Amino acid sequence: MMISRRPLILAGLALPAAAQAQDIGSAQRPLSIGVTAGPHAQVMEKVREIAARDGLAIRVVEFQDYIQPNAALAAGDLDANSYQHQPFLDQQVRDRRLALVALGKTLIFPMGLYSRKHRRLAEVPQGGRIAIPNDPTNGGRALVLLANNGAFTLRAGADFRATVADIAANPRRLRVVELEAAQLPRALDEVEAAAINSNFAISAGLNPVRDALALESADSPYANLIVVRQQDAGAPWARRLLAAYQNQEVKDFVATTFQGSVVPAF
Repeated sequence: MMISRRPLILAGLALPAAAQAQDIGSAQRPLSIGVTAGPHAQVMEKVREIAARDGLAIRVVEFQDYIQPNAALAAGDLDANSYQHQPFLDQQVRDRRLALVALGKTLIFPMGLYSRKHRRLAEVPQGGRIAIPNDPTNGGRALVLLANNGAFTLRAGADFRATVADIAANPRRLRVVELEAAQLPRALDEVEAAAINSNFAISAGLNPVRDALALESADSPYANLIVVRQQDAGAPWARRLLAAYQNQEVKDFVATTFQGSVVPAF
C-alpha cells in the first residue's frame, strides 16, 4: 500500500526523455522518494526542507510494507527510497533481480524486544510464543537478538541469515512466530514478546530506549540506506539528495526528535 504525502505530479510526461532527465528535482518534476511510514517519513520531510533551499524539490511517498518501495523504484515509479539496510537490499536484489544500489547511509534503527506481559525476557513462560519479522534478513537479525539475550542458542556461526532451523538448543521450548514486520506491534497482545524494528515500534507509540526488554547496540551493522536504480547512482540530483540527508541539521533533528531511539549513521 502506498500513501503520498504530496499531490501526485505528472508533469513532464509529454517531454522528451532528455528534457525529463534534465528537470528531475525541479518544481515541475520533483524527486519521488519512497519511505516507510513513521520515522523514515518524518526525517525525509526534514530532508525535503533542506533540499528545497538548494533548489531540489522532493515528493515524499509513504508505504506500509518493506516490499513495495523496492518494486516501485525498480519500475520507475520512484526515483529513490529510504527505509532498508544493506543485508535486506542484497536479499531483494538477489531474489527479485532488481538493478538497485545503495547511494549512502542514513540512520540506524536498533531492533528491540517488546512485551506487554513481561518486564524481562526471562519471565516468558515455557512454550511461550515470540514473534519475529517474516522477511529473511530481519528475521535472522531477530533470532540473533533473542539468542544474545538468552532465549535460546543458535548453531555456531549463525548470523542475520539465520532461520528457525538454526536454533540449536531451546530448553524453554519457546515458539517462534513469523509475522509481517509492520504487524508486529499489533501482535503484542497475542504473544509473550516480539522483536520489532524501531521504525515500526516508534510508529506504534513504543519508545525503544524506555520500553524495550532488550535492544541492539547503537553500533549495529544494520545502517539504513538511500537506494536508487543503478543508472542513477552518478546523477547530479542523487549527489544533492545525499548531501541534503547527510547534513548536520538532520543529525540535530534526529537527536531532538527521537532521543536516542534512532541513531545517524553518517
